[in-house]
Amino acid sequence: MTVSQETRRTAAGRPWAWVAAGAVLWAGLFVANEWVWDRLIFDLIGLDGRFGDAVHFFLFDTGKILLLLIAVVFVAAVLRTFVSPERTRELLGGRRQGLGNLAAAGLGVATPFCSCSAVPLFIGFVSAGVPLGITMSFLIASPMVNEVAVVLLWGTFGWRVALAYMGFGLVIAVVAGFVIGRLGLEKWVEPFVYQVKAVTAAEGSRPTWQERFAVGRAEVRTILGRVWPFLVAAIAVGAVIHGWVPQDFFVRYAGPSNPFAVPFAVLLGIPLYSNAAGVIPLIEALAEKGLALGTVLAFTMAVVALSLPEMILLRRVLRPRLLATFIAVVGVGIIGVGYLFNAIF
Repeated sequence: MTVSQETRRTAAGRPWAWVAAGAVLWAGLFVANEWVWDRLIFDLIGLDGRFGDAVHFFLFDTGKILLLLIAVVFVAAVLRTFVSPERTRELLGGRRQGLGNLAAAGLGVATPFCSCSAVPLFIGFVSAGVPLGITMSFLIASPMVNEVAVVLLWGTFGWRVALAYMGFGLVIAVVAGFVIGRLGLEKWVEPFVYQVKAVTAAEGSRPTWQERFAVGRAEVRTILGRVWPFLVAAIAVGAVIHGWVPQDFFVRYAGPSNPFAVPFAVLLGIPLYSNAAGVIPLIEALAEKGLALGTVLAFTMAVVALSLPEMILLRRVLRPRLLATFIAVVGVGIIGVGYLFNAIF
């Protein structure tokens, strides 16, 4: 056996050692992130004023959000190896309204999927016998109350806001799914959905920790490869807003004194397409400019839960009346949560 082969075997046999070393490195970078940019931007280079603030905002937020994204995606991907979509369908199939909606929303948080998975998940759930309303609770909670949104909100606005967002998001998912289920709208699902036979994954051996960690690393590479251009662009826009846009501009049109700020933010967010990592730098800058917290969080919920691409995908399996009902019920819930946030925080 060569030295390189022996080294690879030793590394493969101790996956936890590499994960622990990576965690220590990650923690060091996260703690040093703000200090490094403070010293570099303000002390060494000597930038000040709006330009210096904007550059610091861009570099600091890019580092912070990328580090958070790496950690959250890795952990979520490893956890996801324990719960497959097939197992999720088994857990939800045959449950009644109410408790079934709550279980579906909870599973949506634990097993987040991107909007591109909306159609295959919907078909898989309905064809496996999961009621329509319960399926909707899962599809609402999965993109809106995902691990990336909660962790980034925690790092940006604090744990109270993050937990409140998660709680209200679960309420929207449960109530909206329950309402849709009680309306009896199954006839507005495209007929071919009920003709698809549910497929169950074959039983296999449980993956090793080495394989689970490999899935986590692959997921980090895939997700970062897809989102980093949008993430950097969003942070750049946020930096411009932070540094140059006058505070009274946003306060005048969408500030706390405007009673229609929340529904306006929701209507503005629906046509946009982004994920939590991309939209949170924007709402951080908007909140600093004086927008009420409930307004910017309602905007966030609308972007991640009612994005135009996801609605286009869902149109393949939902008839227009059901799709419009879905948008209306979720939209009203988000608006209500926005006003409630503004009243509490």
